[in-house]
Amino acid sequence: MQISTSDFRKGLRIEIDGTPYKIVDMVHIQQKRRAVIKTKLKNILSGSIAERTFLSGEKVDKPDLEEKEMEFLYRDGDTYYFMDKETFEQISIDSKVLEDVIPFMKENEQMTVQFYNGSPISADLPQFIELEIAETDPGFKGDTVTTSFKPAKLVTGGQVMVPLFISTGDVIKINVDELRYVERVKK
Repeated sequence: MQISTSDFRKGLRIEIDGTPYKIVDMVHIQQKRRAVIKTKLKNILSGSIAERTFLSGEKVDKPDLEEKEMEFLYRDGDTYYFMDKETFEQISIDSKVLEDVIPFMKENEQMTVQFYNGSPISADLPQFIELEIAETDPGFKGDTVTTSFKPAKLVTGGQVMVPLFISTGDVIKINVDELRYVERVKK
C-alpha cells in the first residue's frame, strides 16, 4: 500500500527503500511550479534522523507494521514490561525503543505498541493522559491567567509547561502529541 504526500502528518510511519521511518516534523512549501514537503524523518530501527524533500503528490510505501493494544505493567532497570490485552502474553521492551514516551508513562497505562517484522519498534501513548504534578512553583489563589506559564515536573519524570495557578499535587490533562497542558482535572 502506498501513502501520498497529501496524507503526511507528524507521527506518520512511512517506508523508504525498505527502511521504516517516522515523520518527526514537516513543512509544506509552495514553490513557483510545484509544492514540496520538507520532512525530518526518524529511522525507526536505528533512531537516526534524516531530512528529505518530497514533491507534492509523490507516493511512498506504508511499512508492514503490526499494532497491538498493550498495558504497561512495570519497569526493571532499562527493561519495560507490557501485556497484550487480548492474549495476556507479556513482552519486554528495551528503554531505547521507548525513549520518546518514557517521561510520560505510568503503570497500567494503555498504549499502542508497533511491531516491525515481529519486533517491537515503538510505542504511542493515548492522545490525552492525566498525570499528577510532582513539583512546581507554588500557585497563587486568583492567578487564573492562562497566558503565563511555568515549568512543572510530573510524577513520571516528564516536564510540561502549566499555567501559574497549577500547584504541586494537582492532576492535569496533557495533549501527548504536542506535549502541552490542556486542563486541570477535577478531583
